[in-house]
Amino acid sequence: MTDTIPEAPTPEALTEKLALSWTHTARFLTTASQLIHLPPTELPEIAFVGRSNAGKSTAINTLAQQKRLAFASKTPGRTQHINLFELGPKDAPDALFADLPGYGYAAVAKAAKLRWQKVMADYLEVRRSLSGVVLMVDSRLGLTDLDKQLLEFVAARVATGEVKLLVLLTKSDKLNRKEADAALRATTDFLAGMTTEDSDVAVTLFSALKKSGVGDVALALREWVLAHRSPGEVPDAVLAAAPVAEPED
Repeated sequence: MTDTIPEAPTPEALTEKLALSWTHTARFLTTASQLIHLPPTELPEIAFVGRSNAGKSTAINTLAQQKRLAFASKTPGRTQHINLFELGPKDAPDALFADLPGYGYAAVAKAAKLRWQKVMADYLEVRRSLSGVVLMVDSRLGLTDLDKQLLEFVAARVATGEVKLLVLLTKSDKLNRKEADAALRATTDFLAGMTTEDSDVAVTLFSALKKSGVGDVALALREWVLAHRSPGEVPDAVLAAAPVAEPED
């Protein structure tokens, strides 16, 4: 019997593995109920936003290959804090993830909705370290009026390229091919209205259940951060020794 020599991984696969090693380093930093309580930072910050029940916490946990990094409240709409997570080597973090509260849950009191609308609007419009926004949208529903309203808060910064935008069409495993294509097309058509020569805007299908799109998203976010890196900073080779955990079921 002749042993089979395994095929060497492609450069693309190795790069994706490094990106997943990096997202796996995510760890809790702090939480804040108001924008003024967030620590100032020079690190690029990537915000995760989306309607309640759009799968935001699940998407973050899947990207980080951790079960309980981002907590999903048993009562949608109850989580009313901005949670920050550090990424990269512990002694030299190179980015932050910001998990913003879910929005749009009908049972939440109007006063709370208005207060969080103001907090999120201010965050998206003025947070100096914000470099990217990942908007989670239930692929079966598409962009809702609330999603479009949130995009208005950050549209000016996206147009100049100051803030990058990635829309994840979550729960895509619930769609057949025709429905998935239609969801991508509808979202792409809407985003075309806020895309300029300077902007970095993308949309992709994502399924935490099937783990589809996970590597591509990790790679995109890593590239966002690398674009901010100064010469001499910690190279990806430092992360290569870190094991990549299997995404949780």
